[in-house]
Amino acid sequence: MNILGIETSCDETAAAIVSGGKNVRSSVVASQTAVHHPYGGVVPELASRKHLEAISQVLSEAIERSGIPENRLDAVAVTQGPGLIGALLVGFSFAKAYAYALNIPCVGVNHLEGHIHSVFLETDAPEFPFVSLLVSGGHTGIYHVTSHTTCELMGQTRDDAAGEAFDKVAKMLGLGYPGGVAIEEISRKGDPFHIQFPRPYLDKADSDFSFSGLKSAVRRYIETHDFKENIPDIVAGFQEAVADVLTFKLIQAALSRQCSRIAVVGGVAANSRLREKVRGAAAEKGLSVFIPSPAFCGDNAAMIAATGYHYLRAGHVCSLTDDVYSKVMAK
Repeated sequence: MNILGIETSCDETAAAIVSGGKNVRSSVVASQTAVHHPYGGVVPELASRKHLEAISQVLSEAIERSGIPENRLDAVAVTQGPGLIGALLVGFSFAKAYAYALNIPCVGVNHLEGHIHSVFLETDAPEFPFVSLLVSGGHTGIYHVTSHTTCELMGQTRDDAAGEAFDKVAKMLGLGYPGGVAIEEISRKGDPFHIQFPRPYLDKADSDFSFSGLKSAVRRYIETHDFKENIPDIVAGFQEAVADVLTFKLIQAALSRQCSRIAVVGGVAANSRLREKVRGAAAEKGLSVFIPSPAFCGDNAAMIAATGYHYLRAGHVCSLTDDVYSKVMAK
């Protein structure tokens, strides 16, 4: 089955074609980073307009690269939510119309489940069950995944997502957007142990997170120190604190479910320090680790197409009257 995927939940316009739920035939992503950089974050109205401008071209390029013509597409999978409403509406409306014109099914995909499915785009994919840490700009949570269509939320952030905290700390320090990339690069020049920032929620037995206190600790340090000569140490210490919390919570969640397989997905999963710490901690506990390549960590349409394949096999399809949603829907 050849599935066309479309993703427009935030600031990437993406299209991809995936065969059999795992074989990526093409994946095209048009980034809006340059558009939002001057504002230090995503401007929803600008994101929607840029999706409108880019979506037709991105789709055409994905089809051309794949070598699969329109008449060999079996379904369209598209992000239905969560995300920015205006941005979601561009992709979702386009996908429904496109599927209707080709007389093929349209499948609305949960963006978070799409990220979880990104590990299945790699040659080495986990068997079920596994515990997955999903960590991105808008979401941070831990899931117990038992099949392609079922997963249980074990815990999530009580406030800022980890990626959001990266962006806000980078903005405090004038490092630009996206913050995660800037912080990872500059942290290589710093000492992660010179400044000890708090590790929030490490003393909690559950799988929840909280990063607002850590963000505030960085702000207090900036306000009470001559920080400009010390930026590499600040961002290295902040990154180390985030990676410590994420790693500890993921390992503890896996052990609580007696699960020997763990995954890290989402945009922050591209962070090399987090990948290193998770692999090291997992090795100590005898756990197998699955992390997608950086190209599939950020928002992309291949993960949406892969998820849509399994949704379709389970009989989940959209009607023309279905709508998008901005927040996670209760199951």
